[in-house]
Amino acid sequence: MTATEIRQHFLDFFKDKHHRIVPSAPLVIKGDPTLMFTNAGMNQFKDYFLGTARPEWRRIADTQKCLRVSGKHNDLEEVGIDTYHHTMFEMLGNWSFGDYFKKEAVEWAWELLTNVYRLPAGQLYATVFEGDPSDGLEADDEAFAIWKAIVPEERILYGSKKDNFWEMGDSGPCGPCSEIHIDLRDEEERRAVPGRSLVNTGHPLVIEIWNLVFIQFNRRADGVLENLPERHVDTGMGFERLVMAVQGKSSNYDTDVFQPLISSISRNAGMRYGEDEKADIAIRVIADHIRAVAFAVADGQLPSNTGAGYVIRRILRRAVRYGFTYLNFSEPFMQNLMPVLSEQLGSVFPEIRAQEDFVARVIREEEQAFLRTLENGIRIFEEEYRELSKGGKAERILISGETAFRLYDTFGFPIDLTVLLAREKGAGVDLVGFEKAMAVQKSRSKGAAQKQTGDWVVLDPGTDTEFVGYESLECEARILRYRQTADQKKMSYQVVLNRTPFYAESGGQVGDTGFIRAGNDRIHILNTVKENELTVHELERIPPDPITELHCSVDADRRRKTENNHSCTHLLHAALRQVLGLHVQQKGSLVSPDILRFDFSHFGKMTDEEIEAVERIVNERIRQDIPRLEQRQVPIEEAKAMGAMALFGEKYGNTVRVITFDTAFSVELCGGTHVPSTGKIGFFKIISESSIAAGVRRIEALTARGAEQYVNEHFRLLDDIRQMVNNPKDLQIAVAQLVEDKSRLLRQIEQLQAEKQRQLREDLAGRALRGPAGDVIVARVQLPTADALRKISFELKNQFEKLFMVLAAEVDGKPQIAVMIGESLLKSGELDASKIIKDLAREIQGGGGGQPFFATAGGKDAGGLDRVVAKGLELAHKYGLSDKG
Repeated sequence: MTATEIRQHFLDFFKDKHHRIVPSAPLVIKGDPTLMFTNAGMNQFKDYFLGTARPEWRRIADTQKCLRVSGKHNDLEEVGIDTYHHTMFEMLGNWSFGDYFKKEAVEWAWELLTNVYRLPAGQLYATVFEGDPSDGLEADDEAFAIWKAIVPEERILYGSKKDNFWEMGDSGPCGPCSEIHIDLRDEEERRAVPGRSLVNTGHPLVIEIWNLVFIQFNRRADGVLENLPERHVDTGMGFERLVMAVQGKSSNYDTDVFQPLISSISRNAGMRYGEDEKADIAIRVIADHIRAVAFAVADGQLPSNTGAGYVIRRILRRAVRYGFTYLNFSEPFMQNLMPVLSEQLGSVFPEIRAQEDFVARVIREEEQAFLRTLENGIRIFEEEYRELSKGGKAERILISGETAFRLYDTFGFPIDLTVLLAREKGAGVDLVGFEKAMAVQKSRSKGAAQKQTGDWVVLDPGTDTEFVGYESLECEARILRYRQTADQKKMSYQVVLNRTPFYAESGGQVGDTGFIRAGNDRIHILNTVKENELTVHELERIPPDPITELHCSVDADRRRKTENNHSCTHLLHAALRQVLGLHVQQKGSLVSPDILRFDFSHFGKMTDEEIEAVERIVNERIRQDIPRLEQRQVPIEEAKAMGAMALFGEKYGNTVRVITFDTAFSVELCGGTHVPSTGKIGFFKIISESSIAAGVRRIEALTARGAEQYVNEHFRLLDDIRQMVNNPKDLQIAVAQLVEDKSRLLRQIEQLQAEKQRQLREDLAGRALRGPAGDVIVARVQLPTADALRKISFELKNQFEKLFMVLAAEVDGKPQIAVMIGESLLKSGELDASKIIKDLAREIQGGGGGQPFFATAGGKDAGGLDRVVAKGLELAHKYGLSDKG
């Protein structure tokens, strides 16, 4: 079977078992503060297990894109080294939400593996939970008995809590699990060593392929286990491992999941996979990492320097580094794999095919940037090595931990690359120092604000919050649940209400604020957010009596301003597609009361004419006062047939809300709040357009009073400028004349300064102390800029072959020093400007550096410049260049 057939057989099998087949959720998690990426098949169904949402179907199956490169599942440095760890992978899964349980899950798993995939029954093993006295849990004899009716008892093993008890996290739903392992060794090896002895020992060919989790408990924050009201099944089978087993391979990378990518990489590198182990590792790393990066970008996560974006950037850079080091790729190469990936997976995950060109462009820009960074990092390493190797043998050289960490932190060099570079020169790396620097950084990160959240106190087992904020800004409500939170020792509360007019932050729109009133007690709502499927209201305290009836009121002025900006993003999106082309897709947004920010795919800076055209279209639509058409509970396929714009990376349900401002102009899927008609927006003004990433532009704009104030401020500024230049008839001509006059005067000043510097240079040359060993110039000088100091230093160097020079100057009130050593004096090896400058810089409370022949320094204490001159003369005497101390 091909990988495509194997995947389809799984989905068809469970469809026949009355499961609803659902699409994969995006790789990038939204609305869940505990997760950065989707790292398991169950993530999108988490709320069903938590009891915070009700499933539409009791039986579900799918293939889910997963990414495991952070937290406890961080195996990044193992990927490519072995043949079974991956960053992005597919997880095949079937779920039961309060429907079937252990018996059906086990029997269907066995049926699929042995009857459909025809895996050899004699090479399969099952594990069940052995129990854990510390949690008061007995062995899962129920699962053991089910398995015993299917396979010989010697193929059933009891496993520890670590291997056979699944938990969502430190708290939450959990339960025993039953794993299915397969022994893929050859017959001779199986005869020599029984497979059961190798289960869960890390053997690369005796592996787990399916985990059947029986969720029946909830672990409270205090560690106590309690029974859930309903029991669930959550299974996960690694697609890549399954394909390896079905296709009879000994490595995931030998299957047709990876072979098309590996063939393309090998061909581009001019190498054959399987002939050189280091090259093979590099090829595996690239084949794995392109999948993770491409799908993350397609789902809306651009590489960046923080959070999830930094993780994606790190994965991409690891791949580029391996290609650069072992495959001799000195130009961007990863984007060339996008057509292969699109062909392989475009039918399963259509987002990768729809955005193939955009993703390739983003990857190419990132590659180019990192290849430049890589060269800079290698240069810094070489400089450090040269400095350490002076007068010593290579085997004694140890690259400092601080340098290794700087290469890691600033240039993205994994420590193994620094070790590799050092090893090639016969040197070493201070790994202990590196780990210390790393620990300091981690300690700083942990010192950042961390929110600690307790268990929910449930007042009413009802879990659904009715949102009435589309129709009203006020309502009566009661608290369903609340909990206390601590953020940097500041206590606050979160509450979930049965009804709420407060819009929870999502889709780029900020959360509502306002207040709740319990009798005469008025409590401010500081923010409203989505946590999984809960609408969570953040407040400083809760009412003294939490079960009392509440009156909720949204900050109406803030909401209206936010609605202006949100509706205007829809108009802006449509106008951009009209002006720039249909390739424009929304890539992110921020909708607040004060400003709107809109990120979109486009590969070039917008011209002034294009910006003006977009503004004109949007303002025309505002003046037309187009009424909002709002449609709720529209089937998703029907909405798409209407031409509604859907955002890549968003998870939509089976029914959606559609917002339309003229069916021929703007139709979008959106859950946000909007103006009743476009005329309410008043006025729209773009205030900036810039690049935020490869192929992604950002517009910031204002509406209504904010836009009006912005324009008025600019008119006031023009009036002020007009008065400053005596109210000319043509302000533009007058300002242009001022600019021209200024340029002419600057040229005159530059000419005067050049003449003054020429005279200074001749004066310094005439005062040089000439001796048989060298020519000495040590002086305090007056110069306008640091560049002038540099220029005069090099001009004097050209006049004297054996020059030793120290110049001290005060530039804009700050001390500057320059040290120049002539080439003839450098040959002795005694003089080094980069070392001398560090000594002299102490006199001005500063620091500096440079090269052996020229170095500069700046400082804080200009009063130390005379001491610099005196010390410079002492050094000239010390090195025998002058007989005057």
